[in-house]
Amino acid sequence: MSATESIADTRRGFLKRGALVAGAAAGTVAAPAVKAQSPVVIKMQTSWPSSDIWMDFARQYVERVEKMSGGRLKIDLLPAGAVVGAFQVLDAVHDGVIDAAHTVPVYWYGKHKAASLFGTGPVWGGSAATMLAWFYAGGGQDFYKELTQDILGLNVYGFYGFPMPAQPFGWFKNPVTSVNDVRGLKYRTVGLAADLMQQMGMSVAQLPGGEIVPAMERGVIDAFEFNNPSSDMRFGAQDVAKNYMLSSYHQASESFEFLFNKDFFDDLDEDLQAILQHGVEAVSTSNHALALDQYSQDLRKLQEGGVNVIRTPQDVLDAQLQAWDKLIPTLEQDEFMKRVMDSQRQFVERVVFYEIMNAPDYALAYEHYFPGKLKI
Repeated sequence: MSATESIADTRRGFLKRGALVAGAAAGTVAAPAVKAQSPVVIKMQTSWPSSDIWMDFARQYVERVEKMSGGRLKIDLLPAGAVVGAFQVLDAVHDGVIDAAHTVPVYWYGKHKAASLFGTGPVWGGSAATMLAWFYAGGGQDFYKELTQDILGLNVYGFYGFPMPAQPFGWFKNPVTSVNDVRGLKYRTVGLAADLMQQMGMSVAQLPGGEIVPAMERGVIDAFEFNNPSSDMRFGAQDVAKNYMLSSYHQASESFEFLFNKDFFDDLDEDLQAILQHGVEAVSTSNHALALDQYSQDLRKLQEGGVNVIRTPQDVLDAQLQAWDKLIPTLEQDEFMKRVMDSQRQFVERVVFYEIMNAPDYALAYEHYFPGKLKI
């Protein structure tokens, strides 16, 4: 190749590259302006006061959903009472008054007692983690769909997350030393736990969390449970009672319920549906971590503030199981509830055998490293 040909080739290459760049630039200028897509706003109300730690749990869900969606989803998170009362969120989601709710199924127990079987029914020996496993792997989700959509005709989807630590027996003005001490007490609880405590001789009032302390102050109730040391401390339980009884079978297997209006959910893109659904699984881990950290810190603060923290006596726990034994046959008269409980029993018999046989004695190890702390 001659020098003249080389220079010509170089010039042609330069001109060709220049034309490509110019064409690309022209294409860029000619392209129409694209507007950023507005996020889908989800109006979600909880069943919790704005100051409750459970609002912090709900905020963790909001943060994860918004980040995973790249801003395509935005959740307008509202506390109880912002649109409807704490116990009315299911109806509001069904009617489309709100798009979603963060709640627990026991709050709509009045529609069908089977609602309690998805968190506050007989524990059969399994923990909340066991029963959440039953929901996702043991057929529970199909039963839930049958109850909500087929039996009750509700226009909702529901997902479950965060297996809660077992709920304390609660707050009492006087220490409970035996089952005789609870008979005749006016006690706050919800769901099937109300039936259970009535079976044990207590008079029960079903109240939202925000109404508990005023009811204690007016003498409407003598004792109560809500859920955990953090929530209880934040609404002032320690101001109206000084005896905090830990350990109980009345609500030992509860998880959060994430409700969505079915029409609203079905209209979303499939990837956004997946983010809302599986975001429940993601936040379950962060909720659990926050709960263990905060519940334990706040329990210590309650003790330091003069609250008498003690475990529920064994004869009260035995009486609870005996009360469940009397209650279960009446519940089994409902064909659907019997099928659900049969499924739970079969799952728990197999799974909890493995769990208990496999688990070391954690109390033994704790006592080894922190001798004298456990007074049981």
